[in-house]
Amino acid sequence: MITDKTDEHNAQNIKSLDEVIYPEIEPGIISKHMIEKAYLEDFYKGEAARLHQIEPIVYDRITSIRMDFKNILRIDHLWILPNLTKLVLSCNKIELIENIEMLTNLKELDLSFNYIEKIQNLEKLVHLEVLSLFNNLITKIENLESQEKLIILSIGNNRIYSTDGIERFRFLPHLKVLNLEGNPVTERLDFNISEYVAAVLPNVQYYDYMSIKEEDRLKAKETFARELREIETNEEMEILERAQRAKKERDAERLSSSFVEHLNENQLFETLWKGDEDAHILMMVGVAAEDLADEYGKDIFAITQELYKLGLEKFEERQMEIDEFMTNLEEGHLEVQKMGQQILEEFIQYKEKAFEQAGAIHKWIETRALRGEEDETEESQLFNDKLDKITFDFDNMVNNVWQQLMSQELHLHETTEETTIHFQRRMQEMIGKFIEQAQTFFGQLRDLAIHFSENLYEIVSRYIGTKLALQDFEDVPPPLRICMEDREAIGNLIAGMKDIQTQRIDEREDRLMNRSKEFVDNMIDKLNDDELKRNRAKILEINTFLDLMSENLQNLGMEIKEELMKEEGMI
Repeated sequence: MITDKTDEHNAQNIKSLDEVIYPEIEPGIISKHMIEKAYLEDFYKGEAARLHQIEPIVYDRITSIRMDFKNILRIDHLWILPNLTKLVLSCNKIELIENIEMLTNLKELDLSFNYIEKIQNLEKLVHLEVLSLFNNLITKIENLESQEKLIILSIGNNRIYSTDGIERFRFLPHLKVLNLEGNPVTERLDFNISEYVAAVLPNVQYYDYMSIKEEDRLKAKETFARELREIETNEEMEILERAQRAKKERDAERLSSSFVEHLNENQLFETLWKGDEDAHILMMVGVAAEDLADEYGKDIFAITQELYKLGLEKFEERQMEIDEFMTNLEEGHLEVQKMGQQILEEFIQYKEKAFEQAGAIHKWIETRALRGEEDETEESQLFNDKLDKITFDFDNMVNNVWQQLMSQELHLHETTEETTIHFQRRMQEMIGKFIEQAQTFFGQLRDLAIHFSENLYEIVSRYIGTKLALQDFEDVPPPLRICMEDREAIGNLIAGMKDIQTQRIDEREDRLMNRSKEFVDNMIDKLNDDELKRNRAKILEINTFLDLMSENLQNLGMEIKEELMKEEGMI
């Protein structure tokens, strides 16, 4: 009875807390309007906020956003913020971690004080450094192994009862700060969670934001020696498995890029027979056919091995060409970047002097204005003329820097495009030669299939002829008896088998040709797309920076006026 009253009292407290935190706010989903409002409220105040209300928001430029205490139920629309690095969604009513997988640049994520029950959908946030899931309803530690750059993790005040999953943090090499306090697992009288963390997580330096001393860690390792041995044994096995899996993936990718996957063994020969009833009927004639098929398989294997080796050899040649191209491209970009940096450094030095001179004049003018002194004196006019001259020269300098940087960027963009065209021709030439050599081997494979069909026809004909001559029909397999009644049936079975086998060789040849050509097309398309994005981003960066410099000079007078008014106690 007392428990019921206590629960009712707690429920009333929670309700009243919601009413305080979310006064007259309906629970909802993150919308574009909510994002815009949060951005303007967070970054701009007063007159600046008013001005930005009438200007279009460039979503690509937004890197940080706060939407705490907004009574949010669901996460959505964050795809419009591709360059977000910090996201705060604390103190809401979010139940699921969802619709954030596109925020691949995210470094800080705060989802504390919500109603989240499961850690999920974070796999693609591989740059995450700070993650707070404090005060949620999480019951299990899971799905965090892809966050290899994670430094700070807080999952305290949840419903975690078990230590299962804590040992997985050993695969997060940069994790330094961990908080688990407030979970049921930390309240056990027979178990010290801080010692356990110190023992099994050697890279963690702070638990519950308290430094782990080395002597405490050594003592903890003794206390949990058995658990630590078991964890380390399992870890060694998993590391080995991961290495083997990674090697397989690398080999598979290498083979895929060589276009000769599934040609390293007898895979092609095996596919020639799959689902071919005609071939299986013909092979029923016995040992002579089986011996012929074995020899046929060895010949097919020998040619596919040559084809396989050719694919790997040409892959290495292409990869060297690609590596050289990418190195030259990177060096070219770096060279232009250094030249641009030098221009900007010289401009910054000029800008600082110009701002210093303009600031002194603004201060003189605004000080006289605040004192009510006459502003149309000869001295005032002289200072205004100096200010106009500084502004005029600064605008000219900005324009000059813009032309230099844009000229460099245009030259780099055109050079990159031209170089990519030459690279494309080179790759097409290499692929063309590879296809030409590969076609020779596929021609040999088709010849083998035809030769095998002809020899098998003779074996089957001789077998049927012998059986007819001896009138020995008892051990003839039923599917072959049609050949005894109709000698043309042998030719039909042989033709069917030959057509299927040559068709499958043709299909493997077409696959190699199409994929090798697609490889070049896809690679060049990606290079062009990447260059276009880089070029647009650079142009935007140049324009944004120089526009900001001009805007700062224009706002300099207002900023100095506000500072003087604060000093005078007027605001």
